[in-house]
Amino acid sequence: MSEVHLVNHPMVQHKLSIMRQKETGSKDFRQLLKEISLLMGYEITRDLPLAEIEIETPISPMKACRVLGRKLAIVPILRAGLGMVDGLLDLVPVAKVGHIGLYRDETTHEPVVYYCKLPEDIQDRLVIVTDPMLATGGSSCDALDMLKERGCKNIKLMCLVAAPEGIARVQSAHPDVDIFVAAIDERLNENAYIVPGLGDAGDRIFGTK
Repeated sequence: MSEVHLVNHPMVQHKLSIMRQKETGSKDFRQLLKEISLLMGYEITRDLPLAEIEIETPISPMKACRVLGRKLAIVPILRAGLGMVDGLLDLVPVAKVGHIGLYRDETTHEPVVYYCKLPEDIQDRLVIVTDPMLATGGSSCDALDMLKERGCKNIKLMCLVAAPEGIARVQSAHPDVDIFVAAIDERLNENAYIVPGLGDAGDRIFGTK
């Protein structure tokens, strides 16, 4: 069974609380999401292997550490997942970025795929899938299916707020994919929105309704 990592750092929780407030505008919402994504990035990359190398400081030679050749790819689920990319790129500027386009059918609440563009060597990379909201888990499961069909074996899912129902669905369908979240909320409502949640993340990022 995959692990659920709750990133409960005080600064993450502080920034998330501001994002949840209905009066927080798009500009601040986007900036806070970027900042939280950077902070969560420290946790999601915690187990990257290190190699010892020889360097020289202005004072003397020394043995130091660098990340050992682990190539990363960031794959946002469009459109809300885009809001988490810049924070991760600030942390890992050499990561490649793919895109998976999904939208939720308003009647069935199930995801519909409309776009997929990934790096050619995606199967050789640690893939971090980003989507602020893990609600029903349908979009995340479809995105993970698409990545595995293309040979990806090392995948992590990074979300901001999750519902227990979405976590359970991803764990059942993809027990090998660890989930990183900043909050696990109460439940889904009758419209499949997370309660208390923060509303539609895409609308709040881009100022649409």
